[in-house]
Amino acid sequence: MSVVVRAAGVACAVVVAAPSVAVADGVDGFTIKDPRITESSGLAASRAHKGVYWTHNDSAHSPLVYAVDGRTGRTVATVTLQGVEMRDVEAISVGTDGNVYVGDIGDNRDGTWPEVWIYRFSEPKELGDTTLTPTRYTVRYDDGPRDAESMMVHPKTGRVYIASKSNAGKGGLYAGPEELSPQGVNTFERVKDIDLWATDGAFSPDGTRLVLRGYFTGEMYAWRGGKAELLGSVPVPIQRQGESVTFTLDGRTLLLGSEGENSSVEPVELDGKLLPESAAKEKESGKPSEGGAGDGSGSDEEGSDKTVVGAGVFVAAVFAWLGLRRLFRRRD
Repeated sequence: MSVVVRAAGVACAVVVAAPSVAVADGVDGFTIKDPRITESSGLAASRAHKGVYWTHNDSAHSPLVYAVDGRTGRTVATVTLQGVEMRDVEAISVGTDGNVYVGDIGDNRDGTWPEVWIYRFSEPKELGDTTLTPTRYTVRYDDGPRDAESMMVHPKTGRVYIASKSNAGKGGLYAGPEELSPQGVNTFERVKDIDLWATDGAFSPDGTRLVLRGYFTGEMYAWRGGKAELLGSVPVPIQRQGESVTFTLDGRTLLLGSEGENSSVEPVELDGKLLPESAAKEKESGKPSEGGAGDGSGSDEEGSDKTVVGAGVFVAAVFAWLGLRRLFRRRD
């Protein structure tokens, strides 16, 4: 069924499916409870602190990065990025080099900023409030400015990738230099066309899968030799504004977040060819999951077979709100 919304002269036709989304066995989602986090736009599983997830607000907020406990949804640390004025921060990723990467890569002016930035800082060994000065990288695209919300650091090579935001095959996956340089400009080269309005992305911990999500659907890619091969779609739970995605550390589950106060982070279990290679081998051999409570697990009072069923149609007011929100943000 289609819902057509005309807001401020903008026509928006959306076809919404009603997929059944399997909740991961033994892994619960959580609600972000910090009242300061009202536009959680990126999500990344910590590698130094099991069960902790890094997030941040969208544009026009203080230069803060938050560490959230996946068991309670409460903030357990904040990192203030000294000397940084956040313009449109949309993504976060944790590399195996022990660093957190923050992508100020959004463009509310429809892809007209001549350059965007990535900030890098060492993941704190102890959780607590701290202030530090990050390394700043200037980024440009080889085919001109782009609007993007997805930035991913490959866990094996350390190479940084960005997925631009567009439909009808106009979006693209861009690869940064083998090593980013804080001097000069880092040119990201288009390596693949992407047919998805991507709001976030993530590599699996073993580096064999790349997921990109949008508001209503997602795509999973096999990653081999620096190339992405589409495997199929990923079910996405119905959220008020689906923004973020990350893998749990065992690679078996996706956690998908949304914007707004008390925003939810919901788990989706992966199976079959969507599973990263290491997770598939563990599952086949019967090894226990390494995720456990550290990946946001908790008691499942309703049983492991519970299912989140997506609503068939969003009410027109939701789309009007999204359309108006995007429209006014572009005028900021």
